[in-house]
Amino acid sequence: MTVPAAHAAPPRENLLLNLVCNIAVPTSILSWGSKLAWLGPTWALVVALAFPVGYSVYDFAVRRKFNFISAIGFVSILITGSFALMQLDVFWFAVKEAAVPGAIGLVVLASMGTRWPLVKEMLCNPQVINLPKIETALAERNARGEFEQLLKSSSYLLTFSFFVSSVLNYGLARYLLKSPAGSEAFNAELARMNLLSWPIIALPTMAMTMFALWRLLGGLKRATGLELEELLQAAPEKKTRA
Repeated sequence: MTVPAAHAAPPRENLLLNLVCNIAVPTSILSWGSKLAWLGPTWALVVALAFPVGYSVYDFAVRRKFNFISAIGFVSILITGSFALMQLDVFWFAVKEAAVPGAIGLVVLASMGTRWPLVKEMLCNPQVINLPKIETALAERNARGEFEQLLKSSSYLLTFSFFVSSVLNYGLARYLLKSPAGSEAFNAELARMNLLSWPIIALPTMAMTMFALWRLLGGLKRATGLELEELLQAAPEKKTRA
């Protein structure tokens, strides 16, 4: 059965474009474009931050899907640029770096008591998880309560991962950012922090998120009686020419 166009899932995010616009290009501009012979510290910062901001706008325009995490990231980039242009003390950059994942963790925790727990949005992606089949199996086995408990434990795991990210973000910022904001040296330190945040922060957080997803899928198998292949969306069949 084909999915009606009105309910078709949005296209998947282009991971390569994400990495290029959010990490590779800004890091390169901050590292080499900050010299006075090129853009200078201020314009290098503005141009570098324009890429992740532009990517966020482009991704929303293409996929037409509001993502809470992406929105927080978008605001975070704007705050970083504002702090730098105002030449605030580097301590406030570290506070901001810690506050962003910390705020996400608190929102995940707070959403547990609502009708729309954020963990469901983050882990139960309809492009990956076959939600209609799962909902049907839960109803048939009267296992809705077990599913809610799974979501609650997954929320705690996700919250923990964001709090760990918050501590790591703060530590990395305090360790790397030493020079006054608005200087060429500060831009170089910001570039290094942007680059190191991927292996030091993003990968461990992603690993904890994948562990939470693995536990959720294992719990769903027990609650629904479905096999893993049935829990996941089938790959779309390729159209063959007549």
